[in-house]
Amino acid sequence: MRGKYRRAVFIVTYSINKNKVEFLILRRKLHWKGWEFPKGGIEFFEMKRRAVERELNEETGLSPVRIKKFNVEGKYKYNKKFVDRKNLAGQTFSLYSVEVRKGKVRLDEMEHSDYKWVSFDEAIKKLTWPNQRKCLKIVDEFLRKE
Repeated sequence: MRGKYRRAVFIVTYSINKNKVEFLILRRKLHWKGWEFPKGGIEFFEMKRRAVERELNEETGLSPVRIKKFNVEGKYKYNKKFVDRKNLAGQTFSLYSVEVRKGKVRLDEMEHSDYKWVSFDEAIKKLTWPNQRKCLKIVDEFLRKE
């Protein structure tokens, strides 16, 4: 499948409570079913950092306490055609981590059906896609060094 790639951000979202890190994962229902962290497309003329703030708010209702950009980018092809992404072959992504205050998550019910705050070990087991597990490991390693 040939075509353009949608520009996007991966947002490994976490909260620190009593020196314990918990990651936020969302149960996807639009386009595919499984677990992911918040992510989304970058709008035309939008800066990546602004896309992180907007997507986090749209998908969770949460606001960032701290945003970190990682020098990690990737690309993947869609495994099927999507009605709302007809001319797209896949997606590129830039990795960000966002610390939030753990609070009530307001899901975008078009995209997600559930959420969980989980440990690194549980997140690694639940995340559907290998590229997201790789990104989670990168962020977790960074947080352990801080």
